[in-house]
Amino acid sequence: MVDKKISEFLIEKSLFLTAIFSIAIILVIIIFILEEGFPAVLKIGFFNFVFGLNWIPSENEFGLFPMIIGSIYVTILALVMAVPLSLLSSIFMTEIAPENLRKILKPAIETLSGIPSVVYGFFGLTILVSFMREVFGGTGFSLFTAALILAVMILPTIISVSQDALRSVPKEYKEASLGLGATNWQTIKNILVPAALPGIVTAILLGMGRAIGETLAVMMVAGNVAKIPNSIFEPVRTITSNIALEMGYATNVHYQALFASGIILFLIIILLLIIARYIQNKYKIDIGST
Repeated sequence: MVDKKISEFLIEKSLFLTAIFSIAIILVIIIFILEEGFPAVLKIGFFNFVFGLNWIPSENEFGLFPMIIGSIYVTILALVMAVPLSLLSSIFMTEIAPENLRKILKPAIETLSGIPSVVYGFFGLTILVSFMREVFGGTGFSLFTAALILAVMILPTIISVSQDALRSVPKEYKEASLGLGATNWQTIKNILVPAALPGIVTAILLGMGRAIGETLAVMMVAGNVAKIPNSIFEPVRTITSNIALEMGYATNVHYQALFASGIILFLIIILLLIIARYIQNKYKIDIGST
């Protein structure tokens, strides 16, 4: 009995220390980025940096607004394409597909999540860019091409987490709905999906984080032009791509401005998370009223 209490105590303290260590790492990263990037914000000016339209380091112009818009556009468009397909796929695999088909689909989706981003980038560069050039004209490097690649990349994450959320719904909910005469689709739409909504929102948030933070694949197919696109078929540059492209040769204020870009990206992610949580809480469906 004493040994069991000691074991439980050690496990509890180990988990606590692990959590504290994780938080400490995050804080160290945030402090490092702030120390490196904040001087650039002071030199350039916050509004000039965030809302400036020209990014020309050779002329000491550091306007990040085109990259901010590019990151948001690419992420939102990728989510618009990926979320409906992911949700429908997770519902199909959880509630409709026969067991034999599930055994095929699950490993296939897991394989997608294990493919390196550079492979997605090469596929987009050699196949997708050429296709977009032939069909829509232009260079083929565009906001739409980057969003399409990102949509494929975040599909496995959203599908897997959404499946877990749907499976975690108590079976009694489904049995009660079917027992009252509801069809299988009515049960899925009115009972299972609303009950799994918090987990589905979590899946979307994880996919959003993957999309807005992706660098290499987007950099290879987006065109990397630092201007606000007028259509989804024009080139675009994201914040992460901008940092990756210029960090190797940046010095002085330019170097600090790239770290300041990381601060802005961090703030954008926090803002998107707050908006997503607000939508989740505001429009959460009460199962008892459906």
